[in-house]
Amino acid sequence: MKNLIVCVSKYYGNTLKIAQAIASTLEAEVKKPDEITHIADYSLIGFGSGIYFAKHDPSLFELVEKLPKTDKNAFIFSTRGRNSLFEKTYHKFLREKLNQKGYNVIGEFSCRAFSDYYKIFKLFGGVNKGHPNQKELEKAKIFALQLLEKQGIK
Repeated sequence: MKNLIVCVSKYYGNTLKIAQAIASTLEAEVKKPDEITHIADYSLIGFGSGIYFAKHDPSLFELVEKLPKTDKNAFIFSTRGRNSLFEKTYHKFLREKLNQKGYNVIGEFSCRAFSDYYKIFKLFGGVNKGHPNQKELEKAKIFALQLLEKQGIK
């Protein structure tokens, strides 16, 4: 069983840290959307990025649009600057696109990450300094173990 994580990590490498934590447990490859040429060989595929204006990075949506219909299992992950108040809505648009392509989304993970790219946050030196932290990386690994269990692999 081969696993793949498609990750966009633009500014501080926060989302990549989460992707690598998940990948270490799943024994998955981590690639950027523009590196994806063929996904038929993968059993489980993760899609993740930072959250920008309440959505994942546009390059993930562009990739999903190009993918053929399938019945594969997938998961979604993200890092975010805002509190978890809106966490449930952040993955909505990507989940809908994946469902339209036939993907079975078997799990979702999100955690805080350092952000200072909004002008107001820059005035205060950013938000969520030190995130993702070790505790959040461990939670990402536990999430990956849960994904394996859902696939019948322990």
